[in-house]
Amino acid sequence: MPDSASTSAMPKHEEAVRFLADVPREPGVPKPDPILVADGVHRNFGGLTAVDVKHVEIQRGSITALVGPNGAGKTTFFNLLTGFDTPDSGSWLFNGKDIAGVPSYRVARMGMVRTFQLTKALSKMTVIDNMRLGGTNQVGERMLQAILGLWRGQEKTITAKADELLSRFKLFEKREDFAGSLSGGQRKLLEMARALMTDPTMVMLDEPMAGVNPALTQSLLEHIKGLREDGMTVLFVEHDMDVVRDISDWVIVMAQGQVIAEGPPDEVMRNEAVISAYLGGHHDKALTDTGVSFTQESSDS
Repeated sequence: MPDSASTSAMPKHEEAVRFLADVPREPGVPKPDPILVADGVHRNFGGLTAVDVKHVEIQRGSITALVGPNGAGKTTFFNLLTGFDTPDSGSWLFNGKDIAGVPSYRVARMGMVRTFQLTKALSKMTVIDNMRLGGTNQVGERMLQAILGLWRGQEKTITAKADELLSRFKLFEKREDFAGSLSGGQRKLLEMARALMTDPTMVMLDEPMAGVNPALTQSLLEHIKGLREDGMTVLFVEHDMDVVRDISDWVIVMAQGQVIAEGPPDEVMRNEAVISAYLGGHHDKALTDTGVSFTQESSDS
């Protein structure tokens, strides 16, 4: 592991790259400082094996992309790790704590939050009210405190934090609009901003660019990079390799439910196992001069 004193003054991106520089390029490789470690995670749907991950580690403070052909099991793996689905077997640790079987709301309170490919904004509530819902440990959720009005002071604090995040994500002018009136890209921004209301240590993004207007794509990319600069760990699912190459420090590739390759983006693109996995079921996908293009139409992943 690199000396912490020598990396303390580094930009977060360079620090993450340095930590991963000497990590072997092989599936399931141990990382210098993993925040998430999964072992033997298995999920069947009838006779179909959706996830069969023997071992995977996510490096703390990095942006890691999880890629693979449609049907590779990426979103199912996300759902298992974040408590939205239950595995047939397996265990995983977040910050050294066993969270297998922990409900999704408790996983979020522990510092691991996620967004969804199809956004979960409450469309008939205003943007600011969506943000307020993301606040944690709200006293107004308990009957006695609600009756006594003890929530008012806390609500001011939560609202101030929400307004700060809305300004950061350039949504403040939409503050009083219904969330349902936002564009697809703006809903993605809202969902990401709302996730940050919990002060997470790890953010998991399921296809953050899906359905986003090209005009907002660069803004979303910069916000994801900003999460890393703020000290958070990011794990995201994405099909567009241009996006993966732009923002990720490390790439994990899944196919048929298994992790088949790991490494920096450019190296993964040239990996024969990865090219074979994509071309095996996607013969019409174009090759780039460095490997296979991962851009493909989004569907169930």
